[in-house]
Amino acid sequence: MGRRIPQLFVGLALYGASAALMLRSGLGLDPWDVLHQGLQRTVGLSVGAWSIICGALVLLLWIPMRQRPGLGTVANVVVIGVAMDLTLRVTDGPGTLPARIALSVAAIVLNGLAGGLYIGARLGPGPRDGLMTGLHRRTGRSLRLIRTGIEVTVLATGLLLGGTAGVGTVVYALAIGPLVQFFLPRCTAPAPAQDSRKG
Repeated sequence: MGRRIPQLFVGLALYGASAALMLRSGLGLDPWDVLHQGLQRTVGLSVGAWSIICGALVLLLWIPMRQRPGLGTVANVVVIGVAMDLTLRVTDGPGTLPARIALSVAAIVLNGLAGGLYIGARLGPGPRDGLMTGLHRRTGRSLRLIRTGIEVTVLATGLLLGGTAGVGTVVYALAIGPLVQFFLPRCTAPAPAQDSRKG
């Protein structure tokens, strides 16, 4: 736990920071942040606040599916949104297109590393990941189909509310899986040693 808890919070903070940098690039957001930005533009509050609110609402959907949250699940709801808002307060978007492209690419790679860190801490899935696995278990549908359905629904809703999608959204969708797959084995905390002694 001496490694796993710090790794969890570093990963979640980096995830929120990378999401904010994607927003600053102006080239498109991941589907959930398209929704969060759309809600901000339509209703008010900050993008990070909407990340927290939506995360909490998704977590409520775990109840009928009998999903059990862990420390990482609850921390995910709060830390990512707070880190996102703090990063937005201290950063500005670059003015030139090459700089915006570089920022978007760097943010996507950082997001992949962050995902590897917080998932690799093994302290509970994020609320959105738990929704996917819960629906998979309850419906028997493939994880790929359920994940795609959730992401498309969230993206479409966010666009209708005025969220920003663009080339960064497409690059994120194509790159995030391979990036997390690359970083996760390198970031996964070792399992606790099993006591082999018999009482």
